[in-house]
Amino acid sequence: MTADLSAAPGAFTTAADTAPSVVQSVDWLAIAPPTLTALAALLVLVADLFLPVHRKKLLGYGTLTALAAALALLIPLRAGDRATFCVTTGTQPCSYTADHFTLVIQALVLGGAFLTALLSLDDTRKLPAGEYGFLLLASAAGAALLPASRDLATLVVALEVASLPAFALVGIVRGDRRSSEAALKFFLSSVVATAVTLLGVSFVYAATGTLHLTEIAARLDDVPPALDTLAKTGVVLTLVGFAFKVAAAPFHFWVPDTYVGAPLPIAAYLSVVGKTVGFSGLILVTVVAFPSYADVWGPAVAVLAALTMTVGNVAALRQRADRDRSAVRLLAWSSVAQAGYLLVPIAAAAYSSDEQIGSTVAYALMYAVVNLGAFAVAALVSRTHPGNRVDDYRGLYATRPLAALALGFFLLCLAGLPPGIIGLFAKVTVFSAAVDAGLGWLAVVMAVNVVIALYYYLQWTAILFRSPESPENAETGGGAPASGTPRRFPVPAPLTTAIALTAVVGILLSGAPQLVLRFAAVNLF
Repeated sequence: MTADLSAAPGAFTTAADTAPSVVQSVDWLAIAPPTLTALAALLVLVADLFLPVHRKKLLGYGTLTALAAALALLIPLRAGDRATFCVTTGTQPCSYTADHFTLVIQALVLGGAFLTALLSLDDTRKLPAGEYGFLLLASAAGAALLPASRDLATLVVALEVASLPAFALVGIVRGDRRSSEAALKFFLSSVVATAVTLLGVSFVYAATGTLHLTEIAARLDDVPPALDTLAKTGVVLTLVGFAFKVAAAPFHFWVPDTYVGAPLPIAAYLSVVGKTVGFSGLILVTVVAFPSYADVWGPAVAVLAALTMTVGNVAALRQRADRDRSAVRLLAWSSVAQAGYLLVPIAAAAYSSDEQIGSTVAYALMYAVVNLGAFAVAALVSRTHPGNRVDDYRGLYATRPLAALALGFFLLCLAGLPPGIIGLFAKVTVFSAAVDAGLGWLAVVMAVNVVIALYYYLQWTAILFRSPESPENAETGGGAPASGTPRRFPVPAPLTTAIALTAVVGILLSGAPQLVLRFAAVNLF
């Protein structure tokens, strides 16, 4: 122990007195949503060992309750600007921040997980309730942690916690070769993405000497010339890793087969929560950590956006030539195209300000509601037509008029047509972000792609209201025999609730789109 002899007369301080304290108080309220979700996952796993088979269904309701409680814990955090796990010296950067951006994304991912759990109750393929609930809650915990992460280590850990259980969820149907193949493709692509991301993170750390996002931003302003190439390489590799996660072209190849092979609720989960996780991570590393290299990632993200929306829409358009075209595969290609639209405001933020990010968040909120609703109706149709072809939706209005109207509304929202006003407003907001940033060429590409997408969205919508095929002209492919008489079948209450909930929220948002735009307005600085 050394003494400080330069202190004032009569004072005697030691190095132990002046050293920064390593003891920190944890803001438990700030970390409550992901923490509660993780604890609930462990509780469901343990309870599965003791509950008899006929009571396993309680685990599904326990999963729903835990996710609802996690959502409720966001209410006392609505003021935002809470942080914990902070460094006690210098600028005191924090590893966990519960700001407005964090709360919006956490509400989206926890709400998406809640609707996924709701779709999974009474699933026709009899998913194992205990394993399923544990994996879903564990993945949701990682997804809720990621938007609050403010250092690269926590960011990567949260990304993997969200992704690893998802691999098992995709392949959870035992004995299903297609499900196992989908899980393998998803796993291999994600492993490659993680390896590339970690390599990029290591390069950034080597160039800056820190992992905190705000500190990286400050140090990248003054990188020595000898390390400039290393830093730029790290930025590019990190972006490539996240491009895999958000299914941006040309890193999208795993999406169609994974969505088709996975259980329908998990396909819905990946299309909404999985995509949100990737985009929130991409926003954090570009806008918060790498603003100094906007000239590097800005053009790259703009090109990715144009390529992704074009590949997704053209591939979806080609599905019409396939007689056995899968509705889920069509939704998968649609999700790739929607990812392209979501990338536009991120690219625009490189040329203007981070306020453009609010457009991505608003679009993600709209997309989450209507896409989950579309998958909920697909789950309804799959109860009588396991093949889930687009042609299986012919005459749905005759058998299930409310479900047909709901799906038609969801498809029009995705297309950006009235009465799906929220979809129209979201697309206009994204389009305006590109124009305001001076990316006129990207706005033109987006406009062309919106027109292309109208064809397959409107074609699917028209099929819902056509007359059912007559028995002599109908084909029986991958589902129940066609019949001229509309067939009624019981629909589980959870599935009905999921369709009704998404439809009501979509209609309310279409009536007051300014609410979602205000809610999604974020400022990361």
